[in-house]
Amino acid sequence: MRIVVQRCARAQVRINGEVVGKIEQGFMLLVGITETDTTTEAELLAKKIAQLRVFEDEAGKMNLAIREVGGTILSISQFTLYADCRKGNRPSFIRAARQEQASPLYDYFNETLRTTYGLTVETGRFGADMKVDFINDGPVTILLDTNELK
Repeated sequence: MRIVVQRCARAQVRINGEVVGKIEQGFMLLVGITETDTTTEAELLAKKIAQLRVFEDEAGKMNLAIREVGGTILSISQFTLYADCRKGNRPSFIRAARQEQASPLYDYFNETLRTTYGLTVETGRFGADMKVDFINDGPVTILLDTNELK
């Protein structure tokens, strides 16, 4: 799994002009799933995100986790994180998991953040054409990849 974590002041996702997910301070996540991912990878990344200390404390240092600042999460499925651009100019997405595998794992990841870590998680809709607006805070953007965390 690959996740782009962006600390944000606010974020929202629209589908066909309707806002389906909206948060204030917290994380905007772009979540990519590959064909070899399982619940083990989802649990590893949920734990890492819940414990990631990138919010400022009273001294202005990035030292607080999302729960400590009352933050929330907007999670967006993003198969293009597994784009392969090595050959030609048209990306290949062959490493991205197919919907029948990726959608349940994406749901499991979000539910793990909710139930295990007590976080509020808003989402888009898997496979939909989504329009995402957000204000990156800092900016702080971090790439998490389970191949590098294991």
